Amino acid sequence: MSSDRDEFGAFLVGFIVGGLTGAVVSLLFAPQSGEETRALIRDKSIEIRDKAAESAEEALDRAEAAAAEARVRAEELAKVARTRAEELAREVRTRSEGAMEAVRKPAAKKSGGETPASS
Repeated sequence: MSSDRDEFGAFLVGFIVGGLTGAVVSLLFAPQSGEETRALIRDKSIEIRDKAAESAEEALDRAEAAAAEARVRAEELAKVARTRAEELAREVRTRSEGAMEAVRKPAAKKSGGETPASS
């Protein structure tokens, strides 16, 4: 995702620099009056502002989509982790019960049928 952000930043900088360069060149070579030049500058600045706002809105939409995708993926991973933890808990419980049973049987034989808990 950092790569996308870097690419977008480079695009935006290039877009702004290119727009400014084009505006300066057009002003230098345009045979227009001062009033016409100011109107042209105003129109171009509005156009550049609108394009920048559009690009920012697109970037925001992409960021929101990426956040939603990351949230869904995190929920899936949490569900898998929860399921695996439950499986491990059941396995530990089963093994510990088996181990306790194995300890009780020899102890019951040695004491004549009584378990250590019944003494």
